[in-house]
Amino acid sequence: MSVSSPPSPDIKKTFEVEVDAASFHSDSIDFTKEDEQDAESIFHNEKQLSEGLNTRLIGMISLVGVFGTGLFLSSGGTLATAGPVGMILAFVLVGIVVAANQISTLEVACLMPVTGSNIRHIEHFVDKSFGFALGYVNVYSAIIPSELAATSVVVSYWTNINPAVFITIFGVVIIAVNSYKVKWYGEVEFFFGFLKVLLILGLVIVGLVIDLGGAPNHDRLGFRYWKNPGPFAERFVTGSTGKFLAFWKCVSSVVYSFGGVNSVPLLAGETKNPRSSIYRASKRILVRVLILYFLAVFILSLIVPYNDKSIASPTGNAAGSAWVIAVQRSGIKVLPHIINAIVLTSALSAANLGLIHASRSLFGLASNGQAPKIFLKTNKHGLPWVGVAFAALFLPLAYLSVSSGTAEVFSWFQSITASNLLVNWSVFALDHIALHRALKAQGYSRENLPYKIRGGQFAGPISLFFSVLFLLTGGFAVFIKGHWKFANFFSSYFVIPLFFGLYGFSKLFFKTEYVKPSEVKLKPLFYDVVNRPEPPIKKLKGWEKISLLWG
Repeated sequence: MSVSSPPSPDIKKTFEVEVDAASFHSDSIDFTKEDEQDAESIFHNEKQLSEGLNTRLIGMISLVGVFGTGLFLSSGGTLATAGPVGMILAFVLVGIVVAANQISTLEVACLMPVTGSNIRHIEHFVDKSFGFALGYVNVYSAIIPSELAATSVVVSYWTNINPAVFITIFGVVIIAVNSYKVKWYGEVEFFFGFLKVLLILGLVIVGLVIDLGGAPNHDRLGFRYWKNPGPFAERFVTGSTGKFLAFWKCVSSVVYSFGGVNSVPLLAGETKNPRSSIYRASKRILVRVLILYFLAVFILSLIVPYNDKSIASPTGNAAGSAWVIAVQRSGIKVLPHIINAIVLTSALSAANLGLIHASRSLFGLASNGQAPKIFLKTNKHGLPWVGVAFAALFLPLAYLSVSSGTAEVFSWFQSITASNLLVNWSVFALDHIALHRALKAQGYSRENLPYKIRGGQFAGPISLFFSVLFLLTGGFAVFIKGHWKFANFFSSYFVIPLFFGLYGFSKLFFKTEYVKPSEVKLKPLFYDVVNRPEPPIKKLKGWEKISLLWG
């Protein structure tokens, strides 16, 4: 990024910025001393954090977030619920919403790259009470150790040892990784992400070999299972309505599969060249979703029938993974163990991310004065250790899976996580809409954004509509006669009254006001873009573009 006529702190100057990949344009924007002071206030707390994440690490963290445990553990249940075509349609629908949400997120986060991004953004563009509510919902969500519980599900494929043993071991490992440098977290996630790429590519290749009859049993499947038992499953009622309800019921589990997709902006304050890094990582998520995710789901739909009892009646054991079942039945003996080992790293990665989300959300809340200032404390390496320690106190909740039945508790955690994700997606979309309203009210346009996606102005409304729709209907099955279960209702909908209850409390206690579009502080953000220039993004050529899958 090159800057002509850089602004002086105390003299108004007109500036223009040229960015190869982002085409940032700002014509005749006059900066004042007040803009500089506001920018300093907004980004002040980021200075005490260590920029330990480089482009390589942040790119892989984005990959790890896209391919969560749900793709490996929950996809079988999704297939059993909706059938092969129903499952694919569910992934396509949620994938489109994820893509729209990523566009919304990157455009806002590249303008305002701060740690605890979603909390800080909604406070800056909409209402401080929204930030309060979202922050504590995020903390509540992140301290629910669903992924740590999932590790015991995965390990139970190999042994009958009490799951509490492995929950303890993995819990200690996760705390250790998050207690020294953020670079440690990044390097561990890089390793996990590399294994995930190998696993997904391997599953696609092996699945294709199985489908074409190249496995030891030499059974050519083709589209056999699309014909018998059929492309769609039926749930609750028969006919087209039953097929639609089956498709819609699995949306929640698909949302869970995309659990860590918004993790990159959350770590903006700990990233070198945050604007260009967030832009590149978020944009490449779209490529990964379109290529790897949908290809893997399509192959899975070909090699396992949806009426297979092993996936239709999950036992809470990783042996119920549709991928493992397909490989076992093809006569390949060793591969299921390799798959399960890498799925274990996926669960550990997601549990690791949970601790990151909780600690950085607390940092964001403390930055807004909505949590004790102690959560702003960092160690000598710039890591917010107090938030990490607080979040770690709740890891023992994973022991609930030992007493209540692993499969059932994992299902509850999955619903809770999916609902909280949808709240976050809704807020990211609302941030984006508020940003565009502020640009219009103050006489700016999308050309003033440092990074943007063509057609991105429609991403916010699309993402908001579907995120709210998914949230309100995600637990609809409990309202069907004969399917009521309070635990399922609670896990699907508790987040809604929690969010608005926290919002109302903040309104009454802090007396916050809605930020009008004309009052949103945009100029300090533009000032920071100019005052902290970043090198232009290198355009990939030829075979270099294959790195979009992992870097």
